[in-house]
Amino acid sequence: MKSIILFAFAIILLMGISCNGQQAQKQEAKVTSAKGGPVEVIYFHTTSRCVTCTAVENVARNYILEQYAAQIRENKLSFISYNIEQPEGKAVALRIGITSQSLMIVRGQDKHNIINEGFMYAVNRPERFREIIKTKIDPLLK
Repeated sequence: MKSIILFAFAIILLMGISCNGQQAQKQEAKVTSAKGGPVEVIYFHTTSRCVTCTAVENVARNYILEQYAAQIRENKLSFISYNIEQPEGKAVALRIGITSQSLMIVRGQDKHNIINEGFMYAVNRPERFREIIKTKIDPLLK
């Protein structure tokens, strides 16, 4: 009985992640390219957080603080985390146009949600996750 419940929970979790990824792809497809302002890396999380959710934030934050310190000092890049279930987090999420847990890299109208990549790599292959972060941030800084 216990294994059936765990299996059902795993299926529900995978369906949620899949739906979130499809929503993110649709969102990115609608965004037109427009440069302007600093690059914002914004992690939206919920109140209840698992090990993977925490790892996504920690790997992203630490990598950005280490690799982009000069851009942060020059106000060309920022990293901030919000609880999407709190009023301030909800307001920022509304501004960005997201409704669920996300790791957004935003500059003007360019928006990239890399939460799925974070879920896949932050715990077991953080170096791969850092590479993905770099490939999204670097073009926006030019």
